[in-house]
Amino acid sequence: MRNVRDTARDVQNGDASALSVLEESLAQIRRRNEELNVFLHVDEDGARAAANAIDGRIARGENVGALAGVPVALKDNLCQTNIPTTCSSKILEGWRPPYNATVVDRLLAAGAIPVGKTNLDEFAMGSSTENSAFGPTRNPLDTSRVPGGSSGGSAAAVAADMTPLALGSDTGGSIRQPAALCGLIGVKPSYGLVSRYGLIAFASSLDQIGPLTKTVTDAAMALEVIAGHDPLDSTSLPEPSPSLVAHVEDGVAGKRIGVVRELIDGADADVVASVERAVEALKEAGATIIELSVPEFRLGLSAYYLIAPAEASSNLARFDGVRYGLRVDGDDVTSMMEATRTAGFGEEVKRRIMLGTYALSAGYYDAYYGQALKVRTLTIDAFRRAYHQADLLLGATTPSVAFEFGSKTADPMAMYLSDVFTIPSNLSGEPAISVPFGTGEAGLPIGVQLLGPGRSEGQLFAGARVLEIADGRP
Repeated sequence: MRNVRDTARDVQNGDASALSVLEESLAQIRRRNEELNVFLHVDEDGARAAANAIDGRIARGENVGALAGVPVALKDNLCQTNIPTTCSSKILEGWRPPYNATVVDRLLAAGAIPVGKTNLDEFAMGSSTENSAFGPTRNPLDTSRVPGGSSGGSAAAVAADMTPLALGSDTGGSIRQPAALCGLIGVKPSYGLVSRYGLIAFASSLDQIGPLTKTVTDAAMALEVIAGHDPLDSTSLPEPSPSLVAHVEDGVAGKRIGVVRELIDGADADVVASVERAVEALKEAGATIIELSVPEFRLGLSAYYLIAPAEASSNLARFDGVRYGLRVDGDDVTSMMEATRTAGFGEEVKRRIMLGTYALSAGYYDAYYGQALKVRTLTIDAFRRAYHQADLLLGATTPSVAFEFGSKTADPMAMYLSDVFTIPSNLSGEPAISVPFGTGEAGLPIGVQLLGPGRSEGQLFAGARVLEIADGRP
């Protein structure tokens, strides 16, 4: 499978047709999807119609956009008109949205071709894609192991060469963690840079949409397309999409990069070694390395697992069997709603709804949710102080390489700890990028993470590109 940049160039120049590129993608999906369980729905007819339309426009001499003919996998919590959108939940099985998410419209306007919807942890609640109502997705690099989550299907689509680009959502690390476990670039943008309109909400103050790709340039191209103000999203930043591809080769000479102890402590030895090698690569590229400790980051996991479930308990109240999706009959409205939600939601979703409802309940709100919001403020302040000393921060993305199926499902806390290094930037709303850098156990990829202040995506892509080159990927 060609990468995003080469595909768009070749299609626009007439060196390849959009249809031929699409057929390569569909053939690979047919070849590996049964084994990996990546796609929940593949829209072959719609994708072919889009590819033919692009080829027709190019034949007429039109410029069809920056992502001309690029096949894209969409996480199945992104709405696409009349395409099944389930959030990997039985409660939405068969639902077809009447509208597109803004990011889908922007992909289409740039000439990209959505090919289908990918598996995820139900309602994006999980770190392994084992919580899907439609079965787990397998890691293409080792099918005995998880691809990460919750955007595991999107990561697996790119890692398995089914598409060169996928979109995921990141609430507590759900783009970066699977990117690390599958050896990909994964970007969580600044909060508000990418419209959330048409993303089925998990935790509205934390959710962000971003790309998963095999190269830094590909990720920059994709983010340029989907970013920018959207009046349909009240949290959207009131500014145009930033220039990102132009900064990929800027380097890190003269930059101060802070190595954060709390974003490394507790990681496996091979992960720590990869971060140390990344430090040396950045230093050789001209960066000044600063050792930092940010103790507030240790509180992030606890705060996140109060704030996110609290917001989820509110957002998921709309799935009641009345308006759309699953409906299980009962003797009255209350029993119908109870039966519908009991049958429709999986165990992890039920766990988080109950946690969130408890945290918001009378008598506990101040002690739990209120305290978590104070910790969030402490985290934001801690980031601000850190960025007075450093331009970017560096740490591990995940504590380990991809773990085996079932190894953490019996212990929710062990699973939650998979996101311990990614959660702080969700709490602060600031951007971060995971870059593959070296390998660990069983030759599996390790991801290192660069973090920056709000709207510093250009600097992050430049730093990520330095690491990409140092890791032997020109």
